[in-house]
Amino acid sequence: MNFISTIPNSPEILTTTVGSYPVPDWLNALPSEQSIVDATRVIFDTQRQAGIDLPTDGELYRFDINHPDTNGMIDYFVESMGGISTGIGRSDGEAFRSKAEMGWRAKPAGIVEGALEEGRLNLLEDCLRASEVAGGGFKFTVTSPYMLARTLLDHHYGDFEALTMAIADVLADQVRGLPCACVQVDEANIPGNPADGPLAARAINRVLDAVEGETAVHFCFGNYGGQSIQKGSWKALLEFLNELHAGHLVLELAHRPDDDLDALAEIDSRIALGLGVIDIKVNHVETPDEIATRIENAESKVGKGRVKFVHPDCGFWMLKRSIADRKLEALVKGRDKFLGLG
Repeated sequence: MNFISTIPNSPEILTTTVGSYPVPDWLNALPSEQSIVDATRVIFDTQRQAGIDLPTDGELYRFDINHPDTNGMIDYFVESMGGISTGIGRSDGEAFRSKAEMGWRAKPAGIVEGALEEGRLNLLEDCLRASEVAGGGFKFTVTSPYMLARTLLDHHYGDFEALTMAIADVLADQVRGLPCACVQVDEANIPGNPADGPLAARAINRVLDAVEGETAVHFCFGNYGGQSIQKGSWKALLEFLNELHAGHLVLELAHRPDDDLDALAEIDSRIALGLGVIDIKVNHVETPDEIATRIENAESKVGKGRVKFVHPDCGFWMLKRSIADRKLEALVKGRDKFLGLG
């Protein structure tokens, strides 16, 4: 299957979004297959009208009417894979809570009871549905195998590395031949666990190596209720980031301390940089001047020409549409102001 390879060649810095978009109220009110398609069309059109060069489908392929307040980053994948049960008993919950590293989650997303397999997971169908209304090249997002593994209680593999790589194998089979311009792997857990960098890199690379088009990896420090979940710094992750087989990185930076930029100068030049210049944890709508200044500050640290994409820090799913849309417009205007366009 041919992929859509229409990422623009110019201008020299492209605008993109990270993934999620606020679920339209009318989709919640009257959900159906057609409503999801219509909402996806609206989300693509909203981004293109704002001037976004590489839009996403708003991650509506993961929409669940029973959980409209989430973006399905974990549950969509866990509930679809074969070998995982989502029936959580008392003993399962207690066993999961006893894991010290799981303080941020009250119960497992699922129980691994057998060898992982495709099950009902069908990213090709999801991506095809988006491609029919995309109006051009777009980015499709997939959750990192490492992040998924951290949310599971394993009763089969008995080894965290084996579990993580098994998830990676399932996802690698899913991303082959997707009809999109770019596949992005999302990882919001490793920034707080840099010691697991070698394993996370192997697992993410297994997925990236199966992609036929442009590849990206998005990293943030978590976002729920406008709060960061993970603690850490980009400097602690440099060795890990440089191991990735990614075309470009999509990094949270607008909500980060200024000295985080210093570390990015050490990222391998073969990997392009995506710069978070929109803070999605606040309702303040950035001005074009603020965004242009953030790009200028970044280039002064990492070098002229290293920044290839600018984008929000993370997805928009927790913001109101009116705020998200104004931030989209500001992103494009700020990029244009920095480049002297228009």
